[in-house]
Amino acid sequence: MSLASTVAAFSVSAGLAGPFAGSVILLLAYLKARVVLAQYLGLSAAPFWYRGFKLVIGGYMLLLLSLYVIPNL
Repeated sequence: MSLASTVAAFSVSAGLAGPFAGSVILLLAYLKARVVLAQYLGLSAAPFWYRGFKLVIGGYMLLLLSLYVIPNL
């Protein structure tokens, strides 16, 4: 996921679609955050807390995505 984020970031500097690449980077950051929460912090053993953190982080990512995409429309 880190390699894919780096490739997407380099594609922006190469002149490819900025909003699309930014969306991909945010999606990958969300997926990486879920892995960290579930595996490294052990929240997969506590489904209630894991679900809550996923919802909060997902909402935050949607807010960031909307703030990033709306000015480019």
